[in-house]
Amino acid sequence: MKLVRFFFEGGPHVGVDLPDGGGILYLKAANPALPEDMDQLLAADQATWEAVRAAAEAANPAAVLPRALVPLLAPIPRPRNIYCVGYNYRGHTGDQIDPAYPDVFAKLGDPIIGPEDAIVLPQASQQVDYEAELGVVIGRPGRDLTQAEALEHIAGYTVFNDVSARDWQVRSGQLTLAKSFDTFAPVGPHLVTPDEVGRLDDLIISVHHNDQLTVQASTADMVFPVPLLVSYISQVTELEPGDIIATGTPRKLDAALENQRWLAAGDSLAVSIDRVGTLRNPIVQAGAPA
Repeated sequence: MKLVRFFFEGGPHVGVDLPDGGGILYLKAANPALPEDMDQLLAADQATWEAVRAAAEAANPAAVLPRALVPLLAPIPRPRNIYCVGYNYRGHTGDQIDPAYPDVFAKLGDPIIGPEDAIVLPQASQQVDYEAELGVVIGRPGRDLTQAEALEHIAGYTVFNDVSARDWQVRSGQLTLAKSFDTFAPVGPHLVTPDEVGRLDDLIISVHHNDQLTVQASTADMVFPVPLLVSYISQVTELEPGDIIATGTPRKLDAALENQRWLAAGDSLAVSIDRVGTLRNPIVQAGAPA
């Protein structure tokens, strides 16, 4: 299933983006016993998830909204934690030696935005860049998980853009501030359940910066696969429903690296991952008229 949050009749709701352009199933309208928001759904029991699937399969026409009438929101609005992984693709920095352990840092504050929302270039940075990443969303809480247990705790996957201020990134050995400006975590458009995504080691990740293809790589190049990352982080802290793990970005294509362009007002980004979706965001300058 492709789960979504959407805006309708004055507020956010949770639903299913039906296959083949069938519209958005408003879950609460389909079955009043189902959760009204994503946080409740992620924390729900197995019986609730089965009821969601049943509602999606039946897709009562009276509960289906035309896609064009319901703007999509970030599927996970305010995760408790956003864990980001650095240097998780071979060739990301030109080095041929794999790191021994994952390099994990965090995004702080409230940087999440949704599909079609604007990435705002802060006045304090002149070198804002993007990173295309597979986002892992935790469903069941877990601590000290083995790799074999890890996949059972994942609610689904989404597209994550780890927007980064490169000039702030080189100011110290810590990445947190450079990654935590407002709007620096676009996510969406869906939360795709694991059964629909399938294998995680053959997903193509790509980026179009305006009309230029700047990233095209496969998750087969990950140094640390998803089960290892989930297990590794859970050794430190309990993972909770809605937590996001951004699994790292592939290296840009040579042509994009040779002609590096920082994000500029008026630009657009489209980050795509096979079987997960395409996340589109325009770029605006802070202080510019809406």
